[in-house]
Amino acid sequence: MTRSSDPFAAPDEPTRRREARQRSVELLYEAEMKSCDLADVLAEQISDLDPFAHELATGVATQQEALTERLAGLLNEGWTPQRLGICDRLILLQGLFELERGAAPAAVVINEAVELAHRLGATDRSGALVNGVLATAMGSS
Repeated sequence: MTRSSDPFAAPDEPTRRREARQRSVELLYEAEMKSCDLADVLAEQISDLDPFAHELATGVATQQEALTERLAGLLNEGWTPQRLGICDRLILLQGLFELERGAAPAAVVINEAVELAHRLGATDRSGALVNGVLATAMGSS
């Protein structure tokens, strides 16, 4: 089925990418909650996964150790990535991955991550946390 004939497809490219970013975080979250590899979660999918969601999720999973180390260096003293809410941490890791890739403008990456944090974050301050950490990361690269 082509995207244009799919009644459930996102109406435009920015919306499709926004939905793919959220789906990527959901997949990473599922893998963490099940304590399994992302590959196992991907193998269980019953519908086709958006290629961008797949790219983001596998990229974060593959580079998770390095991304987590980078995140640790961006947090205020006394904070560790493990202390963050799970979704906040995964959104930050995905944002760092996207910033490092450089495929989208940094402002877009940060805005999309902040919007994800507003929807999925651990607290009502998750958006501000994500914005601050990713803005710092952008300034330090």
